[in-house]
Amino acid sequence: MKKVQNWIVTILFLAVIFGTTALTILHKPQDFSERENRALAQLPIPTVDSVFSGDFASDYETYLSDQFVGRDQWISLKTRVERMAGKQEIKDVYYARDNYLIESHNGTFETDQAKTNIRLLAQFAEIYRSQFPEEHMTVMVVPNAVEVLDYLLPLYAPDSGERAYLDAIEAALPEGVWFESEPVLKDHVEDQLYYRTDHHWTTLAAFYVYEAWADSLGLSTAGLSTYTRETLTTDFLGTIESKVGGTVTPDSIQRFVPANPAAYTVNYNNGQDTGTDLYHMDMLETKDKYAVFFGGNQGLVQVNVDNGQARKLLVVKDSYANCFVPFAFENFGQVDMVDVRYYNGSLSELIGTGEYTDLLFLYNASGFAEDVSLQRLLN
Repeated sequence: MKKVQNWIVTILFLAVIFGTTALTILHKPQDFSERENRALAQLPIPTVDSVFSGDFASDYETYLSDQFVGRDQWISLKTRVERMAGKQEIKDVYYARDNYLIESHNGTFETDQAKTNIRLLAQFAEIYRSQFPEEHMTVMVVPNAVEVLDYLLPLYAPDSGERAYLDAIEAALPEGVWFESEPVLKDHVEDQLYYRTDHHWTTLAAFYVYEAWADSLGLSTAGLSTYTRETLTTDFLGTIESKVGGTVTPDSIQRFVPANPAAYTVNYNNGQDTGTDLYHMDMLETKDKYAVFFGGNQGLVQVNVDNGQARKLLVVKDSYANCFVPFAFENFGQVDMVDVRYYNGSLSELIGTGEYTDLLFLYNASGFAEDVSLQRLLN
């Protein structure tokens, strides 16, 4: 009897393994995962070189992993089982207090790329220091939730190294260009500063930091009470949730509408698209709901604001700037954003011809450390 049971278990196991593999091979491959907001690996074509080098086997393994039938469901099931077993960190994500999913970023700030990016940013700042005098050039690398919300982390969670990395960036820069945003954020930890399911900061956190930064430049800003907070969605599940799956509470995304908004026009990627509203409401119907701000990451966005202000701001940025920049419409007559990850033009030419009065470099810490395109800062 026991022998029969063993055979049944073995046959079922083989059926699951080979059956799901066969279904994975036979089903039509997907090009893009909306849940993970990334392109999926496609079936690699074997060559003599790739087979003997091992590249084909590695690429084929990635293909099977990406195209595995029921992949999202398996990820969620795995997470539930690990959580039932008491795990508080899954796929470098902490299950923190107050229902936060917080990326650990362990090792992120110690890589060669992270160190190289400090050097590239320092060179960039030195090049343009004379063009943008004191209080007209700012470098702002915003700490992630793992640093600001460290009090929510599981007991004995190791130091991510983020604070030391931010200090290293500041030390490498010319004096007077660094803006320290961490104290501003920690003064408001009673508010929700980061999404619970996503790596971005919230619009409220961006407001607090913009207000402090503008004050450091001698610019007056309207108080928080002058804005109407409009909730755009209440079912946002972000990039961190996509990594671990499982059941979590969705986030809300808000926009802040000023009491007396100035009219503006938005130009995307040198006239490929223009409009009079930075909010792309259609993105709220997709997985990537944060892309409601400016339609997501664009190479170049140019905004002309009808507010009578003469100062022109260029923001070299990652996606943290997308909910931050609208607050600048109060103090700058032109606000341009360039994302070097997607911009194919010459940054030096853009700066040289743009007649900008102010330059802001705005990234989040882990995004900055991991960015492989920052050599373009010097182009």
